[in-house]
Amino acid sequence: MGEGECTAMRRQLILADGTVFVGEGFGSEETSIGEVVFHTGMTGYQEILTDPSFAGQIVTFTYPLIGNYGVNHEDFETFQPAVKGLIVKEACDYPSNFRSQFTIDDYCKSKKIPGISGVDTRKLTRIIRRYGTLKGALCGMEVDVAKVIEQLQNQPISTELVETVSTKQLYPSPGRGHRVVLIDYGMKHGILRELKNRKCTVIVAPHTTTAEEVLNLHPDGVMLSNGPGDPKDIPVAIQTVKELIGKVPIFGICLGHQLLALACGANTSKLKFGHRGANHPVKDLATGKVVLTSQNHGYAVEHESVRNTPLFVTHIAINDGTVEGLKHKEHLAFSVQYHPESSPGPEDANYLFDQFIEMMNTNQEGAYINETH
Repeated sequence: MGEGECTAMRRQLILADGTVFVGEGFGSEETSIGEVVFHTGMTGYQEILTDPSFAGQIVTFTYPLIGNYGVNHEDFETFQPAVKGLIVKEACDYPSNFRSQFTIDDYCKSKKIPGISGVDTRKLTRIIRRYGTLKGALCGMEVDVAKVIEQLQNQPISTELVETVSTKQLYPSPGRGHRVVLIDYGMKHGILRELKNRKCTVIVAPHTTTAEEVLNLHPDGVMLSNGPGDPKDIPVAIQTVKELIGKVPIFGICLGHQLLALACGANTSKLKFGHRGANHPVKDLATGKVVLTSQNHGYAVEHESVRNTPLFVTHIAINDGTVEGLKHKEHLAFSVQYHPESSPGPEDANYLFDQFIEMMNTNQEGAYINETH
């Protein structure tokens, strides 16, 4: 793909509440329906575009200029994006960066992702913040708006999002360190990268993998990945986590964090408009330290529901007080709602991968002591 100018074509964004935005189309010309959300990051649009956690969603970028440093072959979080569309104020036709290999328009065309530019993204974001996320459709000017609105109001949101982005079969990524089973609910490549940076042998497993199948792989630890949608839509995953607790060290990220909570008896619920950005402040309750984090989720663990479980809250969001971290009181298991692998965003929380390594070291030492006494 080479750089090229976007072909101007009128396109409209129709929301389930009847609001209509008209702008210029870029990327694919096909009609797309999804949940309209917003992301507040100033950079990282390539990683956002390819983050499997955005499956089934149309992403609004609050930063006004998108595509200005192009798209390259190195910063993908998956090679087959599941995002339903992009909404931007301005899409850059001529990116300027030494790493740029093609434009965002070129990339979206190649992956059949529709986009719309020229939209008042501030107004759209205010609508979402006031009323919550809405279903929307990206379509041409020839459609019957009333019929599209009726379809949006009656069509339920998919409950099989994880299935669309999870690997279909087990595959290894060899290393010389700890053996980690990474259960893929919509894994970002950044998680795999951080484990590989720590020399781990990683076995990526489908979301339907049972606890018995995981343990038969003889892991030193289990990583529960990020992913899209409602964690309650994948009860098989909740059961797997429940059976793994106490048998192997566990680290959960984002959706994996919610699954750990549900497996221990806590509850999750949908946020009004979610947390999607690269500068969300999170407080560590043990140290009082605040770090800036990358986040992308529409559901959260209910704080009160943690009280009568074997978990305790380790981190909270500064902005709204929601649960951002959990740890098991008796077993080696912890989780965070944010993304310590960043991509995009700050790397303040990258140390959590080191904590996971230390947890596996501790478990191995304990196993050795138990075997020799």
